This record gives sequence, structure tokens and C-alpha cells, in this order.
Amino acid sequence: MKQYAVVAYDYTDDEALDRRLANRDAHLAGVRELASQGKFLSGGAILNDDGKMIGSNAHFRFDDRADLDAWLETEPYMTGRVWERVDIREVKLFDPSA
Repeated sequence: MKQYAVVAYDYTDDEALDRRLANRDAHLAGVRELASQGKFLSGGAILNDDGKMIGSNAHFRFDDRADLDAWLETEPYMTGRVWERVDIREVKLFDPSA
């Protein structure tokens, strides 16, 4: 299993926040499912200086990049045009128990 950092930035058009809120329940349900499988490690919304949601950041564990990409193809924030740009990097997260 590999670990990935995903930083996703929302579209900036006038309807972007509405699309985020419309897709939020489906997005969170998917994240909860990934968490139950041990694939979602941590994450949450990125906020601007005014506290408005403008993106997401998360750490995931997938077998490989192809599995991560396959998940992204079905992720509601991708299919619902919430995330405009997604940066993905393989990472090695700190394990405090090691």
C-alpha cells in the first residue's frame, strides 16, 4: 500500500460553493466508506482567510496510483465539478507508534 497526499482546489466561479454543498453528503459518504476500508487517513476542507471552503486536503492509502485515480473518477467532488485542480503526491506519513 502506498500513501498519498491529495490537495484539491475548488473552481472559483459564482456557483462553486453551491456545487460543493450540493455534493457534500455524497462526498462525505464516500470518505466514510474509504475510512472503513483503511484507505482514508486524514483530511478536511481548505479555508480562505474569511473561513470560506475553497478546497480539500487529505491523506489516503491505496494499493497504487491507478487505484487512487480510479477512485477519483467516481469522487462526487470530481464528477460534480467542485474540484478544478488536484495535486497528488506519494508521501510517507509520520507514524508516532514506530
